[in-house]
Amino acid sequence: MTTDAARWRAPALGEAKELDLSAGKLLYHDVGNGPTLVFVHGLLVNANLWRKLVERLSAEFRCVVLDLPIGSHILPREPGADNGPVAVANLAADAIDALGLEDVTLIGNDSGGAMSQVIVTTRPERIGRLVLTSCDFRDNFPPKLFAYFKPTAAIPGALYLLAQSLRIRPMRRLPIAFGWLTKRPIEREAEDSYLLPAMTSGAVREDTRKFIKGSDVSITNAAADRLGEFRKPAMIAWSTEDKAFPPADGEALAKALPDSRLEWVDDAYTFSMEDNPDRLAELIRDFVR
Repeated sequence: MTTDAARWRAPALGEAKELDLSAGKLLYHDVGNGPTLVFVHGLLVNANLWRKLVERLSAEFRCVVLDLPIGSHILPREPGADNGPVAVANLAADAIDALGLEDVTLIGNDSGGAMSQVIVTTRPERIGRLVLTSCDFRDNFPPKLFAYFKPTAAIPGALYLLAQSLRIRPMRRLPIAFGWLTKRPIEREAEDSYLLPAMTSGAVREDTRKFIKGSDVSITNAAADRLGEFRKPAMIAWSTEDKAFPPADGEALAKALPDSRLEWVDDAYTFSMEDNPDRLAELIRDFVR
């Protein structure tokens, strides 16, 4: 592994672009033409999470893929910046505003799904549709599988040690890492891009610590209480074999959103865009069209 892996981007995403927002700088990718899809990833991954979907959808849609500062990023926040989940959700909404996007289909996964719920319940003006894949909901934030993150973030030096332990590739397939997020190993370059930033940058680890420390069920419950106000079309595309986010949460989300449909993605864990991108792309294409 080299430091170049921290900057690797899948060819399907094209060249990274930079936004200079009032809350800080943010990288993003903008590929294709047509109705706009905005992708929101979760903790300890980056824009590469969506590479297989962009490859399948960019011929028909404008794919705007955000590279958020939550553990696998290469543009750290300013030292005093708030980097809790609500602040990062607002950063994503600021990016949508700055790009002048309208009638956006917002697509979230994992903690990116929690932030997408915050966006549609606090800043819904530019959002035309919502797609939630397996993600946090109400009291499952962070999910029990990764409950160890919060005490780890509270102990000085513990995030550094955790990150260094993942230099050993077999460790990455353990359930406490990516083992229960994907059914099959992740492409090496993408996996390295997820992990190297936190291994090599203290500023990235500090951003990560802030996000984890700020993750609290009060955020997801407040958003869930207001989901009924979002009356635009929504699709819940949940992985049937998910080990971190129970199918019952997908069903509950579908009931909480007034204009929603529930779809299932087979042969996939949490990262359905890694495990079964053909099925997920088909669902998104049909939903938006």
